Amino acid sequence: MKGFNQDTLMIEETKAVTLFIWLFYIILTLYDLFYYFLLPLNTGGTAGLPHGGLGWGYYLAIIGLLPLALYLIRTKRPFQVKYLFFAGFFLIDFSNSMLIYFGESKEFQSGSAVELLFIIFAPIFVNKRYFWIVTSGMIAKYFLAGLLLSSQKTMVPIVLMVIFSSVSYVLLNRFYSYIHSLTGIFQELRQTEKLAAVGQMASAVGHEVRNPLAALRGFTQLQMEKHPEDRDRYKIMIEEIDRINLIADDLMILSKPRLPMFKRVELNAVIQYVLSIIKEQAANQNIRFETENLEAVPKVQCDENMLKQAFINLVKNAMESMTEGGTIVISAKVVEGDQVLIRIKDEGCGIDAENMERVVDPFYTTKPDGTGLGLMVTKQIVDEHRAGITFESEKGIGTNCDSYYSYRAANPIKEFRVMSFNIQGRPGN
Repeated sequence: MKGFNQDTLMIEETKAVTLFIWLFYIILTLYDLFYYFLLPLNTGGTAGLPHGGLGWGYYLAIIGLLPLALYLIRTKRPFQVKYLFFAGFFLIDFSNSMLIYFGESKEFQSGSAVELLFIIFAPIFVNKRYFWIVTSGMIAKYFLAGLLLSSQKTMVPIVLMVIFSSVSYVLLNRFYSYIHSLTGIFQELRQTEKLAAVGQMASAVGHEVRNPLAALRGFTQLQMEKHPEDRDRYKIMIEEIDRINLIADDLMILSKPRLPMFKRVELNAVIQYVLSIIKEQAANQNIRFETENLEAVPKVQCDENMLKQAFINLVKNAMESMTEGGTIVISAKVVEGDQVLIRIKDEGCGIDAENMERVVDPFYTTKPDGTGLGLMVTKQIVDEHRAGITFESEKGIGTNCDSYYSYRAANPIKEFRVMSFNIQGRPGN
């Protein structure tokens, strides 16, 4: 029951076993009082406990389970109480039956309403292992009694146990389904809270960052005018400052949705731009880039700035997974007649299978200095283009990022028929 903490489970288990203990002793007392005393008086039989058994020691032994149960509850071990009562009752009741009927000519007559309580109440504990122990234990008890006493009358309680166990199993599965639904809702609420926190943070960052960026852009333009020989470099710096502003805008999508601005774009130009601003950092990490067939791909309709940010996130993600250097291959081809496939392949470390579903969660990262926002923002960009993103990985193999772009549709918003990133490698978020 993922999503609930241990304290909550312990409180609920304590409530359940407390109710069970009350019902156990009430049903045991009322049933035996009726069966051994009231019923014989009305049928002309002899009232009293059967001869040859444990007698009143049977009840003293069962009452002796209560102090042990209270001790387990007080020592914060309520999960063991149900097993204590089942094992205790099983041994005491089976021993009592054998003392009464074994080696005797009396007809076997045994059973108690408490046995049905064990089976019917089992779903309340929402524990399939306990359910199967109780069910198999009760059936085994009567089967063994039938063998030892050579009595076929034990078949009746066995059939009843199977019937009630079937009903109880249906209830148990419904409880599991209900709890699973609650857990899913709980996780969705947590995710919503995280996104709300990211949205608030993004709004604050966007507000505080814009003013210094405006001053920085102005000084950079001034330097470009003073040093025309370095105009290309200053132009890239200005573009990157503008992109920082756009990044702040994109982060604020979480709190203020913004539709992409579509236009026809050369994917080769987008990727070459990404490589131009990353190549120096890549060289310092002993990473080199190889491109294949990028010039042959047609234009696609997209938001150019958002697409740049998505590719930068994915390429940096690939670089951060390659701690010992290597090669990142970026290739392109036309598939299915009207789609362009862009593949980014690295030689990174891979993602553990259990982490695959969490890589786009806000603030989730496997890096000590990561923020947990890179892949989340990339997924947001993909969602804004009405596309999809998927992740596949094999530990130690590397990264394959496959992006599909449709380029023939008439309506720009529908140009992105499919866009899926299949990522292998440590998440660069």
